[in-house]
Amino acid sequence: MRPLLLLTLLLFLPLGLGQKSGGGVGGRPYTPSPPPPPMSPGPAPSYPMPVPYPYPGPVYVYPGGGGSLGVAPVLVFFGLFLLGVWMVRGLSRAGEGVAPASVGRLRLALLVRPEVQRAIRRLAEAADTTTAKGLADLVDEMALLLLKEEPAWRFASYEASFGDEERVLALFDTWMLEDRSTYQETFRHFEGKKAATPYTPRVEPGGRYLVASLLLAVRGELPRPGPLDRKRVKEVLMAFAGSTPFTLMAFHLGWTPEAEGEGLTEEELLTLFPHLDKV
Repeated sequence: MRPLLLLTLLLFLPLGLGQKSGGGVGGRPYTPSPPPPPMSPGPAPSYPMPVPYPYPGPVYVYPGGGGSLGVAPVLVFFGLFLLGVWMVRGLSRAGEGVAPASVGRLRLALLVRPEVQRAIRRLAEAADTTTAKGLADLVDEMALLLLKEEPAWRFASYEASFGDEERVLALFDTWMLEDRSTYQETFRHFEGKKAATPYTPRVEPGGRYLVASLLLAVRGELPRPGPLDRKRVKEVLMAFAGSTPFTLMAFHLGWTPEAEGEGLTEEELLTLFPHLDKV
């Protein structure tokens, strides 16, 4: 139901509500693990060759011991079995509550500067969006750029969800569609494909904000949502940058305005992103 609402928003949201130029870059290098191969039948059982004469004599076990291991091997085997069961249960309990995958979205509104718009566009142009390493490098570079712009931060929001990988990637797609619905897409670089649309900047008095939306899906846990301040925003950015090519499943960066000279007014900012907190 929610994707349908977002699609309706994308199609019918009037441009007069504040949509300006915007860009997007990212990809989904993740592919599900292939099913395990079918088990092949084991080798035929082998039997020991007959022992030549003379045959060894029988071994007698007496309750009092003497000359035989008796039940000792059985007890050792049983003890090792119990130890293995205990270890498996302990590891299972230790892993309870740790989600196999998570998706997080950090939206950060900062005072717009043409230099920042140009820097984001350069990162988006040069990024390798077809590999997990290229996307992890893009996350690092974008986090570094935003950390350097900390004095310009004004508003932010952060949300996250946890679950299996399929659910996380489905929510990633939904949130990415939601981000793209907030601007007129003038530049896009996704999974190696680039597209740019001619656009005339709409410069308005009071346009002073730029919004960057970082959307990341990883194996493992991202920070939990909670009250936001500057310290918390830094923690989320550092956690995003801590993703690696082995844990990253998908990443998308959306930003608006993309065209130099444009900026969102405070009214446009609150209309398009109503859940921002002041930081």
